[in-house]
Amino acid sequence: MSNNLRIALRFLTARKRSMLMSLAGIIFGVGFFIVTQAQTSGFEQFFIRTILGTNGAIRIEDKMQDTIFAMAAAGHDIGGSKFEVGADRAARKYIEGVEDPELLTKALREFRNVAGVSIVVEGSVIADSSFKNDSAKIYGIKLDDHLAVSDLAAQVLRGSGSLDDFRSSPQGIIMGKVLADRLQVVVGDSLILQAGTEQRRYRVSAIYSTGVSDIDRVRIYLHLGEARSLLKKTSGASFIQVALFDRDRAPQDAVQMEEVLRHSSKSWQEREESWLSAFKALQISAALTVSTIILISGLGMFNTLAMIVIEKTKEIAILRSMGYTRSDISRIFIWLGAIVLVIGTVGGWGLGAAVTYGVSKYPIKIRGIFSADSFQVSWNIWHYVVATVTAAVVVMTAAVIPARRAARLEPGDIIRGTSQ
Repeated sequence: MSNNLRIALRFLTARKRSMLMSLAGIIFGVGFFIVTQAQTSGFEQFFIRTILGTNGAIRIEDKMQDTIFAMAAAGHDIGGSKFEVGADRAARKYIEGVEDPELLTKALREFRNVAGVSIVVEGSVIADSSFKNDSAKIYGIKLDDHLAVSDLAAQVLRGSGSLDDFRSSPQGIIMGKVLADRLQVVVGDSLILQAGTEQRRYRVSAIYSTGVSDIDRVRIYLHLGEARSLLKKTSGASFIQVALFDRDRAPQDAVQMEEVLRHSSKSWQEREESWLSAFKALQISAALTVSTIILISGLGMFNTLAMIVIEKTKEIAILRSMGYTRSDISRIFIWLGAIVLVIGTVGGWGLGAAVTYGVSKYPIKIRGIFSADSFQVSWNIWHYVVATVTAAVVVMTAAVIPARRAARLEPGDIIRGTSQ
């Protein structure tokens, strides 16, 4: 152990109560910084998993219409002149739906990052049970293809039918729990779906719950061929749902798909931009709020170190007389800050991890944009890194100023009583 560190430890005990208060503040600040970031990130990640499990990473929809502007933007010859201009996405025109979904599906499977592709035919219907009728939307799918781009298999409620029953039943349907409750139907019951003047009777094969009330209240899955027949859409598709191996590459892949396939392609980040921005704002707000605990503790530590400098002027004069340089004196007080920082951050890590684990086990019922029965947390090393950096900036700033003041003290001025 160096002499500077040994002296710093002696100085640290000079004002035990004040130092302990500052240390406790650092521990609580770092700990609760970690907890709040773990919670906000946890709910954000849970929301993303829910969205990807229901609507996929990318959705291919309407065909881009070849207008003069679009042709010019693509660099085609128009009137003997070749144009190279940037196409404004908002100015593009689209033809609703996907005309040749099989051809697009084949092309999509050539993209390296594509994990699955599902053709979907969508339409509005009236669902009529023996108790009540309600508006709904049917989604015609090929079951195995759709299982590759969604979490439908995991979303089917235990004891509420099975996908095997749906697979083997041409007239079977899978419906959301909220809609099933509104219509008062269970697995095995039948209901009538009406699209325009067409009415057909179907049997409930399974009931699912995504936790997203807007989906569970309206969405009904049918076999693709049956949906086309009911909606009288003999060809084409409403959209194609795409799953990716790397979800974070969705924006880049969507742009590439749009240029190659000439269809509107929206990534999950673009579709859910408002919610993602809200989660990010919550993270920043929570970080700023909890950081005030660390800041206040740093101010308390600054005051404590400043008082130590005043109280230990004679000791500092003796050290200077013994040959200690200004740098040595400065290092002693830097060591004081470093000791508090190390103990505070390590204690904060332990507190943060313990509280995060406890919170993750606390039961809570959340229903709305997603469904959760407990607090969602994210175990991310960067939460600990950011908390440590924040504490380091505050604590070391609080230590450096008194250290510089102590280093400026001259032995002669201290003895004459003229030190400032």
